[in-house]
Amino acid sequence: MIGQDGGVPIPPLRRAPVQRRSAERLGRILDACAELLDETGYEDLSTRAVAERAGVPIGSVYRFFSNKRAMAEALAHRNLDEYAARVTERLAASGADGADGGGWREAMDVVVDEYLAMKRGAPGFALVEFGMPVPVTATPDQPNHLVADRLRELLGERLGLEESGEAGERVRVAFLLAVEAADALLRLAFRVHPEGDPVIVAETKELLRAYLAGVLD
Repeated sequence: MIGQDGGVPIPPLRRAPVQRRSAERLGRILDACAELLDETGYEDLSTRAVAERAGVPIGSVYRFFSNKRAMAEALAHRNLDEYAARVTERLAASGADGADGGGWREAMDVVVDEYLAMKRGAPGFALVEFGMPVPVTATPDQPNHLVADRLRELLGERLGLEESGEAGERVRVAFLLAVEAADALLRLAFRVHPEGDPVIVAETKELLRAYLAGVLD
């Protein structure tokens, strides 16, 4: 899989799980990785500690991952899948669809709210989110491209977004800029307050509405 910007491919698992038992073991390994990230941080994370927490032999970890970086990357991409599923479920429950009315505005609120929910409660998310652990590398743009592409695909048919030509390109760029802006502002919200400063969160939503109105209305 390659991001819209043509960035580096996402490294696959060393071995994809085939049987249900193997898939469950992979899930336990990633769960343990997430828990330990919260407890020890990325620098002190080790594959051996993850194996012990998951209750699996160390060889089971290396069957899927060459090192802890690959494991953290897999957790990040699982986070993105979970995030997309949560947004989809919320939109279906709220009926926030259709390009007319306030459909896209409600959808953007859901996008922000589900990110906040994961930031506050999903194990390991505070460090990994949708890319490599935040303190470990310089801010990479690839994860935000992946998030923007996923959200655009998720909301495209629901909101009647253009997908081709000049209009489609404008929508693609708009989603990327919206994700980049929201990412920076929500990081600020969590620096100001451990649960995310509510004033900054509210202003972030207003900024997204004001910017996207010129593209989606």
